[in-house]
Amino acid sequence: MTEHVDRSEPEPAAAPAGSAVTPADAADAARLVAFGLQPKLQPARDQEYTELLRRYREDPAFARLADAVATGLGLVVLEVSPRAGMAVTAAEDSVFAVRMGDYARRTAADSGDRFLHGLAHLAVAGLAFPRPEDLADDTYIGRVTVNGVDAFVRQACRRLEERAEEQGENTDPATDAPGLEAAWRIWARRSATGATKDARRPAASTTGIVAKALAFLTDSGFLQRTGDDSGGTYRTTARYQLQVRDLAGTAALTELLELGVVPVTDGTAGLLPADDTEDLELVAEAGLPFHS
Repeated sequence: MTEHVDRSEPEPAAAPAGSAVTPADAADAARLVAFGLQPKLQPARDQEYTELLRRYREDPAFARLADAVATGLGLVVLEVSPRAGMAVTAAEDSVFAVRMGDYARRTAADSGDRFLHGLAHLAVAGLAFPRPEDLADDTYIGRVTVNGVDAFVRQACRRLEERAEEQGENTDPATDAPGLEAAWRIWARRSATGATKDARRPAASTTGIVAKALAFLTDSGFLQRTGDDSGGTYRTTARYQLQVRDLAGTAALTELLELGVVPVTDGTAGLLPADDTEDLELVAEAGLPFHS
């Protein structure tokens, strides 16, 4: 007598009560991601946002659903917390990604200045968070000014020129030379303030480029404007700290910090000799928080 073997598919185990994803759950997850795409919105000022953040932290199934919604939109979740809200950044292939070429075309007539705009963003990040411990400390707040960032870059330019002269390199490359290396030299030759008939700051001046970068970062919820001194003063937000922390390993940011330009609390900068910088190379089109 042969034993009967039941080869039918086993019935799936019954889902625990309350674990089934409903359209309402999906809507709530999408709503949370939508809040995350409003970077200037403070969770403490919106009860619904606060409640969705609490649910994300306490309900793993809801957290996975919200993460999946973000992933489907080409977003990377950096942190979900009361201090930062749902902090997201765009993946390189995301429809939400901002590219340096597009940004430069919106802010300047000459799209060739995109390297200078990238350098401005790179300098803001380096000046705001100059040390690894600054990025690691959730309570740290960086402060920058328009004039301070411009001075920061110009001191770095002088340090790079000194290095090039020591190594016998060409210190005056063509203006249209590609890459961030050329941007350092172009920045040094560009007027800091320029002049207009109505005393406004020209957009193509280096302080104009820095001001555009800081205004963009403010509109994106990365900085908060705190005053008008030194061309405009700003403080960093938790969201910007997370963004820079995510991109801190880039070679271009390392290059800038290794030059020894050391910031102080008022957003200005001072230059100290740097050690062991000979082998570092600048990376073309580096800029924060953009994709090339």
